[in-house]
Formats: sequence, structure tokens, C-alpha cells
Amino acid sequence: MIKRLLPPPVWRFPVLILLAIFVGLGLFVLYLSKAHSYLSDRPETCTNCHIMAPQYATWNHSSHREITNCNDCHVPHDNVLNKYFFKAKDGLRHATIFTLRAEPQVIRIKEAGARVVQDNCIRCHSQLLVDPKLEASVAAHKQTREGRRCVECHRETPHGTVNSLSSVPFARVPLPENPVPEWLKKYLKNK
Repeated sequence: MIKRLLPPPVWRFPVLILLAIFVGLGLFVLYLSKAHSYLSDRPETCTNCHIMAPQYATWNHSSHREITNCNDCHVPHDNVLNKYFFKAKDGLRHATIFTLRAEPQVIRIKEAGARVVQDNCIRCHSQLLVDPKLEASVAAHKQTREGRRCVECHRETPHGTVNSLSSVPFARVPLPENPVPEWLKKYLKNK
């Protein structure tokens, strides 16, 4: 079976070279895109694409900044496989849109992401929703279970009213690091 997949002896070396080029280009693209950073929970990772600057800036000025990061709200926490599957699926969609320069002026959360955010609101704030001494909190908890979402009342948490690139044109956000290796910078400088 394996012999059927091998090219004729004359073509083996050129095929090996082409495979090496494609693998090298693939690894270089992964390096330039900082793919490894997406495995972390660092909020600065979200600014690898400049279009997330308003979301980072508004989160950074919110009270959530002290105790959460982007993934605490926007990624499922029911199990590790689901977390990384969701990150990969969402990340590939974001990367495709960014690569094709098709990003919208106003970013709106998709339905799957909205469900995740709702689940995470309840996961983190469940103690506020089920205080048996307060009838209002029990009623509020019942409403969230009956279809209302937390963001219907807490729409500005934690991103405020800002939701477009032009809303915060001068926001201070971490700039992505230059991906050019030091040895290449020195080489180009000496040339």
C-alpha cells in the first residue's frame, strides 16, 4: 500500500524538496501569526489582530480586568476538549476574515459565542443569582433560565458602549511584537 503512494525514483528528490518547502512555509506562517500564543489565556493575544483594539481597551478599563481575561467569558469551560475546539473554530473564522480583509466595522458576537458568554456569566455569578433570601435574585435567575440573557440588562459589561473600530481610534493597546528574528534584523541592517 505504501509503495503505491511513493513517486517513481526519478521524482522522489523533487517531491521531497517541494514537501520541505511547503512544510517550511506552513511553519513560517504559524510563526508569523503567533499561533502558539492562542493556546494561552493572555488578553494581549486578542490584539494580534488590530481589529480587537476597542474590545481590549474597553475590557482593560473595566472592573472585569482585575479577575478575568477574554477566555474566561468567551470560551466554554465545561471541558478542555470543548474549550480548545471552540477556540480553534472561532480562531480560524477570525483568521479567515482578517486574512481576507473582510472584517466588519462593528463586531457583533455570533449566536454560539453569545451562548458561551451567557453560560460563563452564570458560571461566575451563580452565587448572585440564587440567594434564597432575596426574592428578586431568584426571579432574575428564573428569567435567565427562561430565555433572557444577562447582557439584556448588563449590556455595557465589560466593554461599555464602544463596539466599533472608529469609536476608540487612539486606544492604548499592546502592539503585536515584530515577528522578524533578531539575526535577520542584524543581517538586513548590515547590508
